[in-house]
Amino acid sequence: MLRTFNRVIDNLLINFSFISIFFLRLALGVAFIFHGWSKFPLPAQKLIDYFNFSPLLANFVAISEVSAGFLLIIAGLSKSYLANILTRICSLTIIIIMIFAFYFAHLDWFFNEKLFTSEQIFLFFIGLFFFINGNKNFKR
Repeated sequence: MLRTFNRVIDNLLINFSFISIFFLRLALGVAFIFHGWSKFPLPAQKLIDYFNFSPLLANFVAISEVSAGFLLIIAGLSKSYLANILTRICSLTIIIIMIFAFYFAHLDWFFNEKLFTSEQIFLFFIGLFFFINGNKNFKR
């Protein structure tokens, strides 16, 4: 009975697997757009004051966050080779930003409950997911 139920659900939802992956991509992209947008107007004064970044580096981080989020979403709308490369470049940018965020802002979080109750670790792992998988079609 459970196998039949599972098969029915699989058959109903198999055509929607690509949408679930796109929703994951959309959530990561929008999160990075908002994170980057909060650092505007340029120069990103919060980064300059809090982390002692140069204005050039602070601007680069803010623009990279917004760009990576936006381009990650756009790349998900195409199945082309270039969109696949763009997905991997954007997700690598997100991974690198998150590694530096952990190092500069959240070093005291390793390894305790703060790390796994914050959004940052999930942004890192979703970025890793898209870096590894690119624009694969997850349909069977």
